[in-house]
Amino acid sequence: MAEFTPEESEKFDWRIVDDGVMGGLSQGKREISKDGILRFFGTLSLANNGGFSSLRTEAVKLDLSGAEGVMLRVKGDGRTYQVRLTTDAEYQSREMSFQAGFPTEKDKWTEVKVPFGRFVGTWRGMELPDKTLDPAKILRLGLQLADKKEGAFELRVDWIRTYGGGDTPSPTDPGKAGSAPATAR
Repeated sequence: MAEFTPEESEKFDWRIVDDGVMGGLSQGKREISKDGILRFFGTLSLANNGGFSSLRTEAVKLDLSGAEGVMLRVKGDGRTYQVRLTTDAEYQSREMSFQAGFPTEKDKWTEVKVPFGRFVGTWRGMELPDKTLDPAKILRLGLQLADKKEGAFELRVDWIRTYGGGDTPSPTDPGKAGSAPATAR
């Protein structure tokens, strides 16, 4: 799904969206290193009813229907982050997303599996349990920190892939998600 190559990063156009859209003061940043590691970092603030920082792609089309879930190779700060997937599902005629949390271990690379069944529909922080994720219709991929803990944060991501379901195409095909072999970095 995401290997953070220069070509892919340009196509996905990863962008920061913080709680400033609603008056908050959190500040997230992103960097992608020459060796393809995404660094999502910044400061989370609860001031002015804030409390989230997110990173998301622009519009993409991914058919993940052949997979069981998403797998990430991450190095974190011990906080729990969220992977977020947006489809064509709506709430009150507005775009909504599906999220699932994943833990990180401080300063240690780990591989985390997030089954599609764990994703919960959300809209502006409100859970929508009656909404169901359709992995065939992924339109945006994102990461978010919203753990209600003020302070600095940092998440490094080597890759985001799918797992299960057998044969999956190359991540360079924008219509499908890949599951290339893991590489150490």
